[in-house]
Amino acid sequence: MSQRIEKCFAALRAKKRTALIPFVTAGDPLPSATVAVMHALVEAGADAIELGVPFSDPMADGPVIQHASERALAKGIGTEQVLQWVCDFRQRDTRTPVVLMGYLNPIEIFGLEKFAREASKAGVDGVLIVDCPIEEDASLKPLRNAGLQCILLAAPTTSDPRLQQIATAAEGYLYYVSFAGITGAARLRVDEVETRVQALKKLCETPVAVGFGIRDAAGAHRVGAFADAVVIGSALVSHLEGSASADEACRRAREFLAPIRAVL
Repeated sequence: MSQRIEKCFAALRAKKRTALIPFVTAGDPLPSATVAVMHALVEAGADAIELGVPFSDPMADGPVIQHASERALAKGIGTEQVLQWVCDFRQRDTRTPVVLMGYLNPIEIFGLEKFAREASKAGVDGVLIVDCPIEEDASLKPLRNAGLQCILLAAPTTSDPRLQQIATAAEGYLYYVSFAGITGAARLRVDEVETRVQALKKLCETPVAVGFGIRDAAGAHRVGAFADAVVIGSALVSHLEGSASADEACRRAREFLAPIRAVL
């Protein structure tokens, strides 16, 4: 296990700073821009990166990320290409944690043990599989055996007994979904999220990251006051959409992330 995620959060705790974790869809807006955008995000202040693996039926994602996946799939982007991009990213950056976020189907098609082996070799630190509930967590053993951390999800609708189970099994960081719904929706109720996150922190030894509904610096600042990490995806993916070149995509990535980094 690379321990990049642990080292990242330990360094941030020492600085009393909240982690900034941007999400981008691999292959969008341009396949040729993916690695460059990852580097641009780090340059603009990203502490870790969630890289979305394109999938044809991303049921937890709203229209923005759905369309990003569709555009990437239309260009022929699959799991093998995503892993190669992580490997390319690691040629320059051996420090920043990379978490692949996606769904179980592409991994099963690729082959669970093969995916675990190739992802670890490429330099992936963790995987967040949206449609693999805690009840099926044992099926991810090949990933853990390969040194990958399985990032778990909790939501406002998660029952207390199940929340305890998730908190006990959590590794890397625990991703708290700020509301019951899809990504990109504008319904963030910060007071409710804070209450839930504070309770979750008492159960969980790993850092707690909050995602869904955070769209700008103001929202990130409010959530960052109590969360260990802020995840921002749909708004960034929307900002990158339509970039005509890798240079333009990188410029857009930097200009979007910089003010958010500043408030954290």
